[in-house]
Order: sequence, then structure tokens, then C-alpha cells
Amino acid sequence: MDVGQYLDIFIDESNEHIQALSDNIMILEKEPENKDVINEIFRAAHSLKGMAGTMGFKKMQHLTHDMENVFSEIRNDTIKVNSNLIDILFDCLDAIEAYVDTIKQTSNEGDEDNAALIKRLNDFLAEGGKGDDASAAPAESAEAAQESKPEAANPDAAFAYKNISLEEKEINALTESQNSGMNLYGFTVHIQKECMLKAARAFLVYKAVEDFGEILVYSPSSQDIEDEKFDLAFSFILASSQELEPIKQAVLNVSEIESCDCDKVTADMYKNKDSAVETAEKAPAPVPAAGETAPAAGSATKAPAKKDTKKKQTVNKPVTARTVRVDIEKLDALMNQVSELIIAKNSLVSLSSQENAQSPDNQGTRQSFQEQIEYLERITTTLHESVMKVRMVPIENTVNKFPRMIRDLSRRLKKPMELVMTGEDTELDRTVVDQIGDPLQHLLRNSADHGIEAPEVRKAAGKPETGQVFLNAYQEGNNVIIQVGDDGAGIDTEAVKQKAIERGLVSEEDAENLTKKEIIDFLFMPSFSMSKVVTDISGRGVGLDVVKSNIEALGGDVEVKSELGKGSTFTIRLPLTLAIIQALMVEVRDEKYAIALASIMNIENISVSDIKYVQAKEVIYLRGLVIPLIHLDELLDCKPREDNPDNLIVVIVKKGDNYAGLVVDSLIGQQEIVIKSLGKVMDNNKMISGATILGDGEVALILDSNAMF
Repeated sequence: MDVGQYLDIFIDESNEHIQALSDNIMILEKEPENKDVINEIFRAAHSLKGMAGTMGFKKMQHLTHDMENVFSEIRNDTIKVNSNLIDILFDCLDAIEAYVDTIKQTSNEGDEDNAALIKRLNDFLAEGGKGDDASAAPAESAEAAQESKPEAANPDAAFAYKNISLEEKEINALTESQNSGMNLYGFTVHIQKECMLKAARAFLVYKAVEDFGEILVYSPSSQDIEDEKFDLAFSFILASSQELEPIKQAVLNVSEIESCDCDKVTADMYKNKDSAVETAEKAPAPVPAAGETAPAAGSATKAPAKKDTKKKQTVNKPVTARTVRVDIEKLDALMNQVSELIIAKNSLVSLSSQENAQSPDNQGTRQSFQEQIEYLERITTTLHESVMKVRMVPIENTVNKFPRMIRDLSRRLKKPMELVMTGEDTELDRTVVDQIGDPLQHLLRNSADHGIEAPEVRKAAGKPETGQVFLNAYQEGNNVIIQVGDDGAGIDTEAVKQKAIERGLVSEEDAENLTKKEIIDFLFMPSFSMSKVVTDISGRGVGLDVVKSNIEALGGDVEVKSELGKGSTFTIRLPLTLAIIQALMVEVRDEKYAIALASIMNIENISVSDIKYVQAKEVIYLRGLVIPLIHLDELLDCKPREDNPDNLIVVIVKKGDNYAGLVVDSLIGQQEIVIKSLGKVMDNNKMISGATILGDGEVALILDSNAMF
């Protein structure tokens, strides 16, 4: 059986178990007596061990096995959880994650055996649980003696390979191998009764022995093995030129193998047996009875094994019913088809309106056509929403690794701090979630290193010694907002300004006129860092500029609010989806533009006489708000209007707590549009976020109102 076909599933499930281990070890550090958490960790480590063994990754299996041993002792109250153990366990997790990453890249676990880490685990176990070893040994001996009783009572069960009934062609194969100078070895392998993946163990045994020779006979057949139509023992005959002992050792090295009975055999042994079977043809029952002696003797263990399997399936059933893994390329293909369908629908709507204008007659036909158009519109909108829901995933998968990161930084920096997260269930497009991890990591490390002060400084300032780093996520219209911040020292804008002057980014005269926002924006410039010492955590100036470029590449933006002595908050605004949106179509000098509907608060018809001036800039006063006006014709470098209208059409848009009024020539209406990337053609213009194809084939640019503030 080729286990390589299960590699993707192994990687996905390993990552899930690693995350579960990380989360539960974090809880265990705070609640060392929590038995439920200890049991969860034990189960996750056991699952990882079993999966690694099934896939043949021995080094990973060895490490997880030793982790499992430690938690077995903790479950038995033999040893206690302390900070040293937590550190060792997190180092083990890092090593397992490194194994999985290597497997992902090369389909192999690599050469690192983590011997030093395994020694630390075993040393901890020896120091904390010496008294348990002596008591465990008799128990194990008693269990081994008890399990050996059926075999002692029935020697034929242990050496079932001697009782295999062969066909003539199989006997001929044995004879040919024997005549060519090969050794023939018979094997009966016994699997542990707790094993849940018997077939996988059997195939791993086959894989191990095939390095020494060729398996000529399988009992039961390889197909029956794959279908798990056998109990806890299977047999085979191997032709090999090598000695028996190393082959037996290779079998015993496979995980969850209880024992292996083997010896040299000859073709004549099976010829004689075949003759005996032919003589007793009228009473064939004894032949299978001999082969089934082991199952009969082990029938008491057979029932519990089935019961355990059933129980495991019951636990897993809701998971399989709730989630389905789908290749992202298939979702992209489906989304592209939906996009084309929406473009086709828009074309029909456009044709319908033109037909109505040209042929006012035949009211009935026109109405029927319009109804079909509306029906198609409903179907495409529903289909779009369904596809988007499939593509949407919670950001939880990305942010779950951050508590561990903050915990490690807290210990390394010797600054007590905690991470508080809310809104982990907020959903984003899969492509956005996959790329948001690094920017968030940069911001959190920035808060831990630069933001949170030393405990003595916090105490002197009247703050709690434990600093707080927070990550909040929530949906706002067609955007997702992620806030990352801390209750630390805040940004010293005077120090930032002096650093900018030192680096020649601004003159002293110009620096005096800079706003607080403009000063903070220096932090997002490449190689700009306020750290005086370069460490492996920060100080190289490659943090915030990467954050900004990555966020903008996703069609989002980032802004900062900071108060000296109280902390800083970085607010990231990301589009909910990168594919299809509802938009308001507007016209500026006979050119059509689209504005995302989620950014629009309302539309106003403003009299020119209501326009006021603040610092030489046009504003309007609307329902208690002072809103600056932005003339799109000037912003887009259009020709000035020939006439001077008495009223202006103003589209009020919102970005966070800020408002702006976009002045347009006319409104076309609401439309569902497909976002098409312009690549590097308009890369230098942040106001244009993409383009869309309208129903009449015309191309309209999509305006990013967030970039206009």
C-alpha cells in the first residue's frame, strides 16, 4: 500500500494536532492540575504518534512516543507539571512542527533525530517518576504473561505460518526460490490489541521486510489485509538471501507490533500439507480450523477491539459531517465561472433596458422577459453568496499560534505580558487569511518588544506589572477590521521626528509643520527602526514596512493611533472578499466608475451655498458632522465642467471614524460587479483598486474610497 497518497491528509491533521497541543499546553501552564486538559494532550500526542508510525516517519514517532510517556505519568499523578516541563514540551512541539514542515517540502522527515530533546524528556521522566518504574515492570510482566497464555495453550496459533494452505503455483514459486539458493522464512506477526489501524501496521511490516527480499505468500491475502478482514495476527512467507534475525528486528521495529514468530521453512513442508488436504477433501473444515485457531483462542480480545473501533467512529462522525476539505484551485475555478455568469447577467440586463427604450410596444413580452432577468439575478446572487461562504474561513486558524508566541517573548524579554484575543471566529476569504499571518505576527512582536515596558517601569508609572497585548477582529460592512495593540509606552512622536531628521527624511523646518499622523507614518518606511540594539526579535527596520506592503497588496490599509504612556493601536482594514462586490455605479465626465457599496453611508443632494471652508478646504455640515468634500473630477484629472450647477451630488463614504463626501456628476445605480485586477498597470495609483466589465462590454474603474482620506 502506497502511504504517499495520504501525505496531504497527514500534514493537515498533524497541523491540527500540533495546534491543539499548543493551546492545551498553554492552558496546562496556568492550570497544572486540570485532568481534562492532560487527557486532551495525551490523546493528541497519541494520535500524532500513531499517524507518524502509519506513515513510516520513525523519528517523529519516537519523539511523540516519549511525549506520550511523560503525559502517561502525569495522568497517573506520578510526576507534576512545572515550568521546566512546559518549556521542554514547547521545544518538542517546535521539533514536531519542523518535522511536518520538512515532510511538506520533501515528503521525508529529514535526518534530525532530536536526541538531545528526547534525552531532556527522559531525564525529566527519570527524575520525577523513578518510583513508578519498579511497579510498572511487574505489571507489564504480568500483562505479558497473561497475553502469552493463549499462545502457550495453543502453539499452532503462534506459528500460524506453518499451517498456511498453498495453491500449486505458490508451492512452485517457493520451490524455484529455494532452488536458486534463497532462504525461505515463515512469519506470523501479532498486532497489539489496542491498535486501531491494523491494516496500516500490516503494510508497514510488508514494507519493512521487502527491503530484505520478496514476499511470496500472504495469509490472509493482501486485499483482505487492506479491508481489515483479519484479527490481530497475519502471516507471510519471505524469500531472502539474508539472515533471519535482522529481518525479525525490522518487523519488531514497526509501531504497535506485539510479537513476531518466525523460522526457516521449506517448500516440502507445504507440499506435504497440500497432499494431506487433498486426502481429506471430503472433510475440508479442519484446514481453515487450523488457520483460525488464533482467532478462536483470541475471541475474547476480538469483541473489545470491535467495540473500541465503533466508539472511535462515533466520536469522529460529527467532524466528517461538518467539514469537507476542498482544493482551493477548485474553488477558484468555481468562482471564475460565477464571475462570468454575473457578467452575462449584466449583459442581459443592459440589453433588456435598451430593448424597452427602443420598443415601447408589446408590454406582455417585455414584462415576461424582465421577470426572467430578475429571476436570473436572484439565482446568480445566491450562487455568489454560497460560493463566498465556502471560501470564507475563520481567522482563528491564523491567530491561534500567537498566544504561544507572546508567551515565549514574555520569557525571553523578561517582561510579563498576556495576549487577549476577541473575534477569532470572524471570517475572511481564504486567500486573505493565508497571507495575513505575517503582518499580524510583525505587529504583535512589535507590541511585545517596543510597546510593553519593563515591569519596574510599569510599576513606577502606576500600571499593572503584567502588560496586555490585544488582538480584536470584527466585521464592518464589506470589510474586516483587525486591531492589534498594547497598553504600553505608546509612540514617542518627538523621538520619531528626531530620528527622521537624523536620517535626512525631512528638514528641521518642515518637521515642525508635520501632523502626528505624518510623523507616525515614518515608522512604515523601509529600514526605519527606533530600536537602539539589533536583536533576533527586532531592530532591523524590516517590520512595519513589510506590514504595510502586505496589507496593501491585499487591497487593505493600516492606520495607527497612539498615546504616549498609554499604548498604541494598529488598525488593519481588509476587504471581505477579493472577487465580487455590490457597488454603486457613478459617472464623472461621461466616464463610469464603481464605488464599493459597503463604504457608502448615504447620498446627498447639496446646495452649493451650503459649502463652507475650513483651513481653505471645502466642507459641508451634515447632521452634526463636518465632512470634507472631494471632487472626483479634480482627483481623476478630468476636464473642468463647463456649467456651474446649483446643486451637487455627494456620495458620503466612511473609513473608521472618518467621513468624506465624493462629488460626482450623476448616479447610475447599484450593481453587482466582478473585480478584475489591473496588475502592475495601475500599481502606483492607490485610488484605483481594479476594474470591472459592464453589461454593454464597457470597462469601468473601481475607486477605493479608503485611499482618498
